[in-house]
Amino acid sequence: MFSFLISFFSSALLTLLVIKQSRLHGPALDADFHGVQKVHVHAVARIGGLPIFMAVLISAGISIWRVPEMTTTMLSLLLCASVAFAGGIVEDYTGAVSPSRRLLLTMTAAALAWWLIGARLNRIDMPFGVLSLHYAWLMLPLTVLAVAGIANAVNIIDGFNGLASVVSICMMVSLAYVAVQVNDVFIVVAALIMAGATAGFLIWNYPVGLIFLGDGGAYFIGFMLAELALLLVIRNPQVSTWYPVLLLIYPAFETVFSAYRRMFLRGQSPAMPDGIHLHSLIFRRVVQWAVGRKEGRALMRRNALTSPYLWALSLMAVIPASLFWRHTGLLISCALLFMLIYTWLYARIVRFRSPRWLIWRKRD
Repeated sequence: MFSFLISFFSSALLTLLVIKQSRLHGPALDADFHGVQKVHVHAVARIGGLPIFMAVLISAGISIWRVPEMTTTMLSLLLCASVAFAGGIVEDYTGAVSPSRRLLLTMTAAALAWWLIGARLNRIDMPFGVLSLHYAWLMLPLTVLAVAGIANAVNIIDGFNGLASVVSICMMVSLAYVAVQVNDVFIVVAALIMAGATAGFLIWNYPVGLIFLGDGGAYFIGFMLAELALLLVIRNPQVSTWYPVLLLIYPAFETVFSAYRRMFLRGQSPAMPDGIHLHSLIFRRVVQWAVGRKEGRALMRRNALTSPYLWALSLMAVIPASLFWRHTGLLISCALLFMLIYTWLYARIVRFRSPRWLIWRKRD
């Protein structure tokens, strides 16, 4: 908890400083109110990843001082993460880094972690046994695609105040919990550092959105989530490889489903932004019954009320993953069930037939 508290307070103070000095970050102010994924009504700094990254560095330094044995692994992991973070934060300031270049940088960071700290997918657990992966030509691309995919997925779900932050915090806490069960001190410390830094940012992001996570924050958090989940499985064979699959399935399946929808149903590029992600549909077709449509104050309330729906959806995967972390068959079953529920819910909402229990009725 010491690591969590140091990271939390560092992040909270640094985020407040960024908000107060937002005029110094003019190029990083999000003043586009008309994009398909824009749901705010005032200019907001989109560099929340900067104080999160700095808070993690501070807390990691203190943790290394207290536990010198983790020095090499911690510094190597943060070095790799900084590559993924760099592409996002430069995009936040300049708007000149394309999605493909950000993805390439994140893949480079994953390859670097594969080499420096051995973060490589070397097995796949199955109900009937273990499928071992012995060849680098197979392990490397699978590892790189998995890590970069999760980093990009966290960026995709970062559409509303508190959405990606709370989802990521829950996942980090789950990683720390399972790491405690297998006595992996490094994963416990690293996961709590990340959870604390994200929570420190969250108090300024939710509900009113004084600052946004930005691409830098999303790619950094997503990369760390993927790497810590991968390291937990590699370092502890008793943890099923399907644990991180179920843990991260909400952002991962959102990304895969969106790519399928854009390519095969709409004939568009999978990188083309649109406004019909599940969280966007909940915002436009479910929450609007509670607070109205376009007024500035109503828009802010709708933004804040949207995220809890997705927090609950994510917990439908995080909780069973945390409970059944060593039981491959149960994890696979829960993952399949989650995908069925997600697809059913999306189909109901997109056809204007939202389940009644989802609708927040407006009260006089």
